[in-house]
Parts: sequence; C-alpha cells; structure tokens
Amino acid sequence: MPRQLIHPRDEIMQTMQRIYRYRMTTTSGGNLSIRDDSGAIWISPARVDKGNLTRDDIVCVRPDGTVEGRHPASSEFPFHQAIYAARPDIRAVVHAHPVALVAFSICRKTPDTHLFHQAHSVCGQVGFAPYALPGSSQLGKNIAESFQAGCDSVILENHGVVVGGESLSHAFQRFEAFEFAAKTIVKGRQLGEVRYLSEAQLEQAHNRSVALDSFDPGPASTTEIELRRLLCEFIRRGCRQRLLISTEGSFSARVGDDSFVITPTQQDRETLGIEDLVLIEGGRREPGKKASRAVLAHLAIYRQHPHVQAIAFAHPVNATAFSVTESTFDTRTIPESYVFLRDVHRVPYGVQYENDGRIASFISAASPAAILENDGVLITGSSILDTFDRLEVLESTAEAVINARAIGTVSSMPEAVIDELRAAFKLP
Repeated sequence: MPRQLIHPRDEIMQTMQRIYRYRMTTTSGGNLSIRDDSGAIWISPARVDKGNLTRDDIVCVRPDGTVEGRHPASSEFPFHQAIYAARPDIRAVVHAHPVALVAFSICRKTPDTHLFHQAHSVCGQVGFAPYALPGSSQLGKNIAESFQAGCDSVILENHGVVVGGESLSHAFQRFEAFEFAAKTIVKGRQLGEVRYLSEAQLEQAHNRSVALDSFDPGPASTTEIELRRLLCEFIRRGCRQRLLISTEGSFSARVGDDSFVITPTQQDRETLGIEDLVLIEGGRREPGKKASRAVLAHLAIYRQHPHVQAIAFAHPVNATAFSVTESTFDTRTIPESYVFLRDVHRVPYGVQYENDGRIASFISAASPAAILENDGVLITGSSILDTFDRLEVLESTAEAVINARAIGTVSSMPEAVIDELRAAFKLP
C-alpha cells in the first residue's frame, strides 16, 4: 500500500469541500474524521462553516483525551469514537445529511444496493441505527452496534447517514455511492417499479476481467497529449455536475485508427491527471496501468464505428433512473433532445460486460446514445465536447420528463415535427 503523504487536516478539509460542493451536506451539517496510526482522531470542528473550512479548523483528539485545535471537536465526536472502538479495521468516518438518504432515514428504510453492481460492491453491508439524541452516548452506542454487526453504511433514524472505510477516500466513495443509489431509487419510483439485480447478475459484473498485453508506446504525440488534457477537464466537470461519480463510469477519446486513451480502473474520477489515463493501441495497453474494465466495450465501438471519436459510460441520476425501470426514455419531447440524441435504445443487462463486441450494435450515427439496464447510459460523439454535450442533454431531458410526470401527461412531438427536424438538421 502506498505511503499516505497527505496530512489528516488537509484530507478532511478537501473531502468536506467536495461534499459541500456536491450539495451533500449543509453549512452546519455533517462531520468527518480520520484515526491515525497513533490512535489519535482528527475530526471536523463544531459550529464552523462547512463551506469555508480551513486546515487550521481541524481538531485532533489524542488517545489520552487531550484536544488540540482552536475549536471544540464536532458534537458528534462520541459516535465516531464508538465506531472506532467497535471496528479496528475502520480508519475514517463520514457523517452527513444528503437529501436522498435523509428521505430514507425519515421513512425508517434503507436503500437496496442491489440496484447496481458497483453500489452493492462499494457500499458494503447496509444497516440501520435507531434514533437517539444527536451527540449523545446512546446514539454512539446505537451506531456502534450496527458497525459491530458488520455494517459499513448505516442509516440513522430521522437523522442522516454514517459510513466507515479503511481510509477517508474509501469512506467518501461509499458515502457517494450510497447516496447515488438512494437518489436513483427515489427518481426511479417516480417512473414506475424499480428493478433490482439478482445475486447471479451481480456476480456477472463482479467477476468480469480484462487481460490486455502491454506495449511500449514511445513518445506521446501532441494529439494524444491534448486529448488527455481535454478528457481530464471534462471528467472533472462531469463529476462536479453530478453526471459522473468517483467510483463508476469510463470516458475515452480516439487517438488514431486503432488507438485511444481511457480512464483507469479503481481511481477517483475527479482527481485524475493526464498521466493516469491509459493508452490503448491495437488491443494492448500502456504498461504499468490498468484500464477501465469497460475497455473492451470501448474498443469494440471504436472498431465498428469509425465516426465515433469519444465514448462515455456514465451514471447521471435522472437518466439512470430510466435504466432501473421499464419506463421508455422518449427524446421526442424536446427538439434539442431529438436533434442531439435521436432515438435512444435500451441495452439488456450485462451486454456491456461481455467480450463479444455486441454492445457496439446498439449505437450508430443515427442513434448515438443508449440506456444500459441497471448500469447508467452509453454516449458516443464526434469529439470529447460533443459526447459530453450529449450527456448533459440526455440528463437534462431525463430530469425534465421526470418532473413533467409530476405535473401532468407527457406530450411527445408528432411525427410531422420529427420529420421537420430531420430535414432541417440533416439528421441521419
């Protein structure tokens, strides 16, 4: 395991900034902690603006109870301490009040993470802790009992959520994936019955593997360097706009006839640098790196569709809600949506995990996007910008349709309007 070279003060500050930026907590809500090798607990402070936290605001509580810092520790410190006592393997804790998980907490329910293979894998065992006064020792006892029973992601009755992990980045990923699953369920239930995956389907995704030979790529061309830069910029933008999540999805860009750069596996999408992306050429990979496990799907699409210059497998929550229900995603509701996306096909679960290249048959110049059952969406385009633009349009359309269903009957444009659009924009 690589040595940890970021100070707990900085890691807590940066992670809280990210959670706040994602609107997954409020100015006064939530707290984060890290337990270091000495047994000291570093924790966010009480009564300090979460949107303006600095490294000097972070509090350290030593094993002997000595407190170091210019603020008191979070009032929720007792339950952090209780979790660490119950689970020696946990080294970081995230507690916050993201709206979808809070909705589950006030209905006294837990999200079923069988919704997606990644959520089920990342979130670990899910639990529920009965209500107790915030900051009380009883609340700490209730939460610690859930963690003692093996839970990793725990809903707090009428309160919020607590997740633990082997590091703060691991705990954050669990927290984000748990909230994403909760949001998707909430959105999906506005469309119809939500479909969950069987254990066999989860295993299908979990057990897929990719073994690519490596090659010496030589010096990078200016084209490749520029594509790497652009790809990182748009991936970061996608994470911040909640079109992508840190643990899931892949994005690639064509470099040459049979080469492309792609996101790596098991790395936080928002923090990727150009050196982290993996060059694929002739079905071989850049040495010393692991490409996304979707790499063979990207390869098949590029080989079958020479016009495609960029590909994204992504998980924007509203579009993904369509993927977990039988509700049809209708682009014939907004002119821009139809022009950018045309008719969006539905891909049966698991096609993208197979190594037979069949996923490439679900998209074309006349149908550049697809809904992947219980796995988000697939978008292709003539450039990184074009692909990202389509991803934004797809998610905006999905959100508008879901919202419209709360108002009245969704009205699709008639065939005469579609014909007019095809002619005016010279659509294939």
